Amino acid sequence: MKAELLAALLHRPQVLFLDEPTLGLDVNAQVAVREFVREYNRRYGATVLLTSHYMADIAALCPRVLVIHQGRLLYDGALEGLLARFAPYREVRLTLGSPLPREALLPFGEVREVEGREARLLVPRERLTERVAEILKRLPVEDLEVREPPLEEVIAKVFQSPKEPV
Repeated sequence: MKAELLAALLHRPQVLFLDEPTLGLDVNAQVAVREFVREYNRRYGATVLLTSHYMADIAALCPRVLVIHQGRLLYDGALEGLLARFAPYREVRLTLGSPLPREALLPFGEVREVEGREARLLVPRERLTERVAEILKRLPVEDLEVREPPLEEVIAKVFQSPKEPV
């Protein structure tokens, strides 16, 4: 654990400012720091302000997110709200029994990537069940995974959106 973090907590501050708290740490140490910060917040009711470009920290620790770009507030709200507004889709990753051309995947969603037997599609959330059922019915699927789009892509969309506060 970072010595700076421990020194900052000696007097149990009610507001804790953390800038890239897991930068340079190995995976196990990152998890330990995140768990420690979460527990400190829970136990002492402290406000934790986290500035980071590392999306894993944000996803693990931040129920509320503020996105600031060039001094302008672009988003203030729940992480789930950010996903709902700027990523109204889910990512469907496929491993196919045989390679298919990009055109064969177009009816099922926005084709983001096709490489050999692997494909990545974006499917609108409200059509997800229907589209996955069609994929399984019509394509030679060996494996299928549905996940939230990468948070990095969502944040990039926020930066590309009209520069009005949200």
